[in-house]
Amino acid sequence: MNREKAALQLAAPEVQFDIQLSSTPRGARLARLLAVEWLRPRQDIPYDVAEAAAQIIAELTANAVTHGRVAGRDFRLALAALPGVLRIEVSDTRGADLPEAHAGRGLLLVEELADRWGIAPGPVPRKTVWAELDHPSDL
Repeated sequence: MNREKAALQLAAPEVQFDIQLSSTPRGARLARLLAVEWLRPRQDIPYDVAEAAAQIIAELTANAVTHGRVAGRDFRLALAALPGVLRIEVSDTRGADLPEAHAGRGLLLVEELADRWGIAPGPVPRKTVWAELDHPSDL
């Protein structure tokens, strides 16, 4: 039974990317670089969607390490390539501080580039800011 479970987990990396990094500017930069490398060979995600995703990832990870940072705690970046949708999630451990779109230019950029975005609180002490980009799934 454990072997079956492990095999299923090994099959997931093609459609999902998930990494936990230090809440530092270097961690945010590394998150963006690794995500771009994960997106680059994906033929089912158009170039313009990948470029918009890179900008969204840069903004959300920068926010996580600037406004969501708690000393000694990491942030998490997750990407999921679903049919017709690329989902981006950035989680930090400052769940009580929810971002507001009108509070700065960064989330206005996310609002402009993403087809949908939002905030999912919890589990305590976390929050996740997510964004979704639609794309044709028949490429």
